[in-house]
Formats: sequence, structure tokens, C-alpha cells
Amino acid sequence: MQLEGVFHFFLIFFIFHLVFGSTTLKQRDEELEALLQWKLSLQNNSQALLPSWKLLPLPNTNLTNPCNWEGITCNNAHIVNHIILTDIGLIGTLDDFDFSSFPNLLTLDLHGNHLFGTVPPSIGKLHELTKLNLSNNGLEGSIPKEVGKLLKLTSLSFSQNRLSGSIPTTIRNLRSLSALNLGRNHLSGSIPSELGELASLVDLQVHLNNLTGSIPTSLGDLSGLKVLSLYGNQFSGELPKEINKLTNLTHFFLSNNTISGSLPQTLCHGALLQCFCASNNNFTGSVPKGLKNCTSLTRLRLDRNRFHGNISEDFGVYPNLDYIDLSYNDFYGEVSPNWAKCRLLTSLKISNNKIHGEIPTKLGESSLLHVLDLSSNNLSGQIPKEFGNLKSLINLTLSSNKLNGYMPQELGALPDLSYIDLANNNLSGPIPKQIADLSKLFYLNLRSNTLGESIPIELGNLANLQLLLDLSDNTFSGAIPTRLANLVKLEVLNLSHNQLSGSIPTSFVHMKSLRLVDFSSNDLEGPIPESKAFEEASAEAFENNKELCGNHTSLKSCPIQEKDKKKGAISSLLLIVIPSFGALFLALCLGIKFLSVFKGEGRTNKAKVSGDLFSVWSYDKKLVYEGIREATEGFDDKYCIGVGSHGSVYKAKLSTGQVVAVKKLHSKHVNTNLEEQRVSEREITLMTKIRHRNIVKLYGFCFHAGRSLLVYEYLERGNLAKILRCDELAKELSWMRRINIVKGVANALNYMHQDCVPPIIHRDISSNNILLDGNYDAHVSDFGTARLMNLDSSTWTVTAGTYGYIAPDLAYTMKVTEKCDVYSFGVVTFETIMGHHPGELIYALSTTSSTMCSEPSDVEPLELRDMMDKRLPAPTAEEAEEILTMAKLALACINANPQFRPTMKTVAQDLSTPRRAILESFCSITLGRLVNLDDEQLPVQEGNNLSDSQ
Repeated sequence: MQLEGVFHFFLIFFIFHLVFGSTTLKQRDEELEALLQWKLSLQNNSQALLPSWKLLPLPNTNLTNPCNWEGITCNNAHIVNHIILTDIGLIGTLDDFDFSSFPNLLTLDLHGNHLFGTVPPSIGKLHELTKLNLSNNGLEGSIPKEVGKLLKLTSLSFSQNRLSGSIPTTIRNLRSLSALNLGRNHLSGSIPSELGELASLVDLQVHLNNLTGSIPTSLGDLSGLKVLSLYGNQFSGELPKEINKLTNLTHFFLSNNTISGSLPQTLCHGALLQCFCASNNNFTGSVPKGLKNCTSLTRLRLDRNRFHGNISEDFGVYPNLDYIDLSYNDFYGEVSPNWAKCRLLTSLKISNNKIHGEIPTKLGESSLLHVLDLSSNNLSGQIPKEFGNLKSLINLTLSSNKLNGYMPQELGALPDLSYIDLANNNLSGPIPKQIADLSKLFYLNLRSNTLGESIPIELGNLANLQLLLDLSDNTFSGAIPTRLANLVKLEVLNLSHNQLSGSIPTSFVHMKSLRLVDFSSNDLEGPIPESKAFEEASAEAFENNKELCGNHTSLKSCPIQEKDKKKGAISSLLLIVIPSFGALFLALCLGIKFLSVFKGEGRTNKAKVSGDLFSVWSYDKKLVYEGIREATEGFDDKYCIGVGSHGSVYKAKLSTGQVVAVKKLHSKHVNTNLEEQRVSEREITLMTKIRHRNIVKLYGFCFHAGRSLLVYEYLERGNLAKILRCDELAKELSWMRRINIVKGVANALNYMHQDCVPPIIHRDISSNNILLDGNYDAHVSDFGTARLMNLDSSTWTVTAGTYGYIAPDLAYTMKVTEKCDVYSFGVVTFETIMGHHPGELIYALSTTSSTMCSEPSDVEPLELRDMMDKRLPAPTAEEAEEILTMAKLALACINANPQFRPTMKTVAQDLSTPRRAILESFCSITLGRLVNLDDEQLPVQEGNNLSDSQ
């Protein structure tokens, strides 16, 4: 009997394993077949991204096992339970994904790909699924109600897609759900009240959709909620009082809706609230008392509402506060010195209110303050000289107040100050000369004050002044300083309504970036400079002066004096005679010179003659300094094709017939140390060997007679900045050409960062340094200048670059990395799309994305099509897809946190990925929807955060 019992036991054991073992094998076969079937449904180039997904001959059965494939994880029974394929560029649909073949699947994470089409209803067959993330794709259609069958889900994200329709009420069934992110879609209708039944919910995000109606009271039942993001919809009505019950909230976003009424007085009752943003709504009433004592706050935005109250009494001291914006409300009272006790504060904005009194000197103790905007109020008194202690200040905006007294000279000691707007006040006295020490200043507006005396010649030292210099409507007198011509980056110059006399300096013709000028209502006379900005200025720009003349429709032609006629006749004769003899003499000299050079070719290349070092190469012979000098007639201005911060560029046709571009460095950049010149020789010798179709060839360099030259390949169409500034040339730059330009720059930077040994960081990517050839192909130039400027290149910590393109982190870290080039590339991409430098738009988006709990800036609702260059016709569907990709990547590139910027390798790959030529939402897509690295990376630590950048 004992043997019989043992026999029965083994028989049952054998049958059990036979049945269930075969079931397991069958399950594995189904999974393998389903995965391969889905791979084959993807576009061909995407299939190559999954090289391990393939059947192999019998000896390699281990590798055929899906458990060993990329992105696949199995349990102990070798059944697939996790599919995680994120950010690898897959292109295709989910139509051929057989969800029924994965009954044990726990995780399906495909975020950050290029999936399109709809979400199949069969997704509801994944009954064991706990995490579903399909965010950041191109999925369309509605959210299937079958999602409500995934009863074990703890996290669900469909964010950053094109999903439409309403939020399905079946989501109420997901009682284990802790994180739900449906943000950045086209969902409509109202928030279902049934969401209030999700008792486990910690994170609820439905921002940037087309949701309407009022916020349901049932949300107050979500007692464990920490993140509630509703911004960027069309919600109306009042905020339900039940919101008071959400005592665990840490992040609450309501901005850009039409919500009215007052805020709950017990807001921050749980003392955990870190970020509260309610800007751009119709809120009224006073600030909740709960906010005054909410010491946990790091970010507060109440701007663009109708809040009222005494600003000095309604707000307290916030030890963790980083950013506060109370602009465009009806606050009154005085600016409290308590803001200085918020030791971590970087941005304080209280513009367009009714505050009065003097600016407290205590604000000068806010050592981390980057932005101070108190404009459009009734402030009086003087600007505190203590502001000279704000060493981190970047933006100072105090315009449209009643401030008086002198401009404090202490402002000149602020190393990062880039933006000053003191317009429309009662400031008097001279402009302090110390302002010229602000090397990063790119915007200076002093319009409508009573500033006087002469315009300081030192203002010509503001080499990075770019967006605006406005001194209009003051009492400046005397001559216009000729040194202002050094402001070669300046785009707008307004000196109108003063008492200036004399003539407009002719040297202003060298201000190649000027777009708008205004010299009206002065005592000026004589000819206007012969440049486009002057010749195309409005008639009002020169009216009410003494007697201006020149090439402008509103002005008389300048009279030619008899003496000038005689001089002209003599000059004409000389122009004929001198060149004839000069050419003969020049040819003789050049022949002698070149013979002497070629005789010495057998000697060492390291020629030392009174400290002169010649090291210039071309493909066929040496280029000597004198040859270049003769080819440019002593670097005459008529050969000058560009002026930058480091030097001037000349077109030179050598005696060989070869045309090159020669960059003559400004004397302040010339290194006279022979040993360091030799270090540069070794470095630039390596750079001359760099060859890439999108990089300008660097032939070599030359040190001689106290001059430094860099010799480059010449490209006939000039730089991108020049083309974008000219309407006719810009029209020739079609969308497809612009798309190819951006791709070319990305490929060049990818090559410099990834393929060069050691990697090369450009450090000065701007539209001025992107040259176009006859086919409009982009070539990155000037990559050798930074190395030549800073011979101690092992540290790479010297600030360089063109203002408006420099990564903000460089100002603080002083450490140059590849991510600095990435930021500059993002700016150039926007400039290419818009047709001009994006200016403050870049600053707004970059600053907004710098905080972990940031909410979108005011520019995020801006539609992409409204930003695009209006000089071109609307793009085709195919071009539209490419432009969207460019804009999305550009937004990621300008992220203020360098860690969140992509590499140029990623950018180049994404730009080269083929895309579908259809996009229904192009006409309405906003910047907010394009953010790739989500500006709401919310620090929820439960492991269920579904922020779009997850």
C-alpha cells in the first residue's frame, strides 16, 4: 500500500507539471509571437532600434527568450511582467499590440517615443497591470473606457499626447490609483465628479487641456492628495470650499483659467504647501490668512488677478521662498523690508499695483535676488545705494514710478546685471560712468526722466548691449559720443527728445545690428550715416532737428560745396593715376616677398624673428601675413564683412586666387607671450584637421607684428543673423532651408562634442557664427577663437559667448560644458523659426523651468504659429511636423537647469527621425504643449510621480 501511495503521488505530480508546464510554455510562445508581431508593425527604422528582438537558430534559444530582450523583464516562471521601452524613438501604433497575450504584465511604459494612432480598447485586458505610461507620444482619439478595467493600476499617465474627448467616468473603478496624469492633451468637457472616489490618489494632473465647467466639490474628498495641477484650461466659477480639506497639498496649480471669487482662507492649513500658483484668473478679495504664515512656501504666483489688501500686512516671512509674483493686482501699502528676510528669494515681482512709499534699503540684503520688478506703482524717494550689494541681480525693473535723485553709481558693481529699466521716473543728474562696467548689460532703458549733462562716452564700452539703448525724453546735451559706434550688437537706439547738438557720428555705419533708430527733437545737423537702419527709418525719426540731411525720403540731400567739387576732381584723377603706379610697385614688392618666403621653405617652420611666429596653412602653400594684408589693402573697411566681440572679419582674395575669410582679433585679445603663442599653435594645428560638412574649415592662424589672424574658409552668403535681418534675404530662406540649417548646426555640434578627441566646446554659438554657403547649408564658424582667447584651456572657466545666447548657469558656475553649447543652440533654433532673436521669451521660459515646482510662464499659452516668421508663407504639413520638433527640442535645450538639457547627440538624432506629415493641432499648439522636459517636475517621493518628464 505504501508503494501504491508513492506511485499515486508521483503520478499526480507528473500530470500537474505536464498540464501547467505546457501552459507556461504556451504562454511564453504567445508572448514571443506577440512581441515580434508588434515589432514588425513599427516603421522600418524603428525596428532597427530593437536588434535583440529576433528568432535565432536552436543553439541560440537562450537569446530567443524574450526575457533576454531589450526592455523586457520576466518573473521566475519566465513570463513577461514588465515592458519598459522609453525615449528610444519608436515610430508606429499600438493597433497590432496583442494585449491579451500578456495576462501577467505589471508594467507597460512606452513614454517618450513617437507612437501615433489611438489607444486600443483591448488595453483593458491587462488585468494585472499596476503601471501604465504612454506619455509624450502622438496618440490621438479618446481615452478608452476600458481603462476602467485595469483595477490594479497604481499609476496612469497619458500626458503630452493629442488625446481628445472627455475623461471617462470608468476611471472611478481604479481604487488603487495613486497618480493620474492626463495633462497636455486636447481633452474637453468637465472633470468627472467620480474622480473624488479615488481615495488613494496622491497626484492628479489635468493641466493644459480644454476642460471647462467648475472644479467639482468631490475633489475635496481626496484627502491624501499632494499634487493638484489644473492650470491652462477653461475652468470657471468659484473654487469650492471643500478644497480646504486637502491639508496634504504640496503643489497646487490653478493658473490660466477664468476662476473667480476668493481663495479659501485656510489655504496651507496643513502647513505643507510649497508651490501655489493662481495667476491669470479672475480672483478677487484679500489674500488668505493661511498664506501669511505658510512658511513651507517655495513658489507663489498670484499675478494677473484682482486681489487687494495691504501688501505690507498680508505677507509674512518665508524662509524657503524662491519666487513670488504679485504683479497686476490692486495691492496697496508699502514694500515691506521683511522680503529681505526671505534669504532664498531669487525673484520678487510686484509690478502694476498701487504700492507707494520708498523702497526699503533692507532689500539690499537679498543676496540671492536675480529679478526685482517693482515697476508701474507709485514708489517715491531714491533708488537705494544698498542695491550695490545685490551681487546676483540680473534684472532690475523700476520703471513708471515717481523715483527721484541720482542713479546710484553702486549699480555698476553688479557683475551679472543684464537688464535695467528705470524709464518714466523723475531721476536727475548724469548717468554714472560706472554703468559702463556692466559687461553683461544687454538692455538699458532710461527714457522719460530728467537725466542730463552729456552722454558718457564710457557707454561705448557696453559691448553686449543688444536689445535696447533708450535715453530719450531727458535733458542730455552736447555731442553724441562717437564711441557709441562700438555697440555693434545694438538693435534699437533712441536718443530723441533731448538737447543733443552736432552731427550723428558717421562711424555709426559700423553698427551692423541696428534695426530701429530715433534722433528726433534735438539740435542735430549734417548728414545721417549711410546704413540701412538710418535709410529705412521712419520720417519721424529725424524730425524737429536743426538741419539733418542725407539719403532719406524725409530729408534733403546734403549740399556739395565748391571746395568739395575741386577735391572730388583731384581725387578722381588720383584714383586713376595712383593705382596704375601702385599696382606696378605692389606687384614688384609681392614678388620679392614671396620669393624670399619660398626660399625659406626648407627651413624650420618655427621661425622666430623679433617675437613673430608664422603658422598659417592652406592646401597648396603658406599664407603669410603680408600677403593677407596686401589682399585687404591694409585691412581696409571695404573688405570688412563682419564685426564681432573678438574681432573683425575680412574677405581676402590671395595671389593664388583662393578666397578666404580672415578674422583679425582686437588688440586686447592678442597674446604677446611667445610660449603661449606656441601652445595655441599646437591646439589650432589640431583644429585645422577637423573636417565636417557643417563646420567652416579653419586653415590656420598667424601671429605677426602684434596682430593675430585666424584664416577660415570663405562662404558667400554670409552669416544667418545678417540674412534674417534683411527682409528680401529672409524670404529666400524657406522653411525647408531653415529646417536644414538647424539640422546642420545640430550635426556640427554633435560632431564636436562626440567625435572629436578631446571634445570641442564651441562656447559662442550664435546666428553670427553660422555661415551659409551657396546652397544655404549651415557651417558653424569661430570654433577656434575661444581656444585662442584662453590659453589656459585646461580649466575652461572663462566666460565667453554672445549675450542673448549664453547659458544662464555659466554666470554662476563659470564652468563651461557641452550643455552651454546646447543652450545656445536652442536660442539659435528659436531665432531661425521666428526670424529674429527671441529676446525676453527665452528668459521667461528658461527662468520658469529652473524651479522643480515651476508652473508655466505667461508666454506658454502663446501659439507657435504666432511666433513664426511672418515673412514666409505657412509651412506644408511635412514642414510643420519638422518645425514642431525643432521648437520642442529648442525648449528642452534652453532649460535653465543644465542637467535637464539634452545632449547634442540626442538633439541630432531626434531631428533626423522621419515624422508623419500630418498634424491637426498645428494651428493651435502652444509653447506650453511643446515643453519636452516638463516644467512641472514635481517632487512627489512615493515613487508614483507621473510628471511628463518621468
